[in-house]
Amino acid sequence: MEAIITGDIVNSENYQASEWLEILKNYFSELGESPSDWEIYRGDEFQLRVPLENALEVAIHIKALLKSTKGLDVRMGIGIGEVTFVGVGVSESNGPAYRLSGRSFEALKEKKINLTIATGDKSYDRTLNLVIKLALDFIDDWSPVSAEIVAMALDNPSASQQEVAERLNIQQSAVSQRQKRARLDLVQELLRYYTETIKEIAS
Repeated sequence: MEAIITGDIVNSENYQASEWLEILKNYFSELGESPSDWEIYRGDEFQLRVPLENALEVAIHIKALLKSTKGLDVRMGIGIGEVTFVGVGVSESNGPAYRLSGRSFEALKEKKINLTIATGDKSYDRTLNLVIKLALDFIDDWSPVSAEIVAMALDNPSASQQEVAERLNIQQSAVSQRQKRARLDLVQELLRYYTETIKEIAS
């Protein structure tokens, strides 16, 4: 089983591609090779294949990176399942994971939410999507400063508040305040819940 993330950039037409494209490419390059593991196409759409246990963290990391630029956001559908055909590029591959990701992504505008997941199991999907929807209530409202602090925490999970403060050239107390405003503790709790649930699904 693998995870496929299909997404597009919200409000990309109001920005130069240079303001977000390299950020996205650099992060995707850390996750795998293009075009076999990820592709950006039609200007502002993308698809990537990631290990299923990392899928939600990757999606939230993408969101944090893009929301670090004021006004930008991202929509993503995560599909979890088998990959039955591997093409030259990730967008040419196929299987239940791709179909679930595509359907999830297509339903986002209708549901008026920015992130959803499909595992093929309605019971798991209902619970996971409810938890994600509740989390989006604050994640969608991240300021660029809050998004930046979350992206840094996901980039360097073992970094202390003091180390983050030195990197940002601010006080440690300011780092603590930013992490609280971003609800970083809840993000981390959500990711732990997702990891536990995925283990159940995959077993």
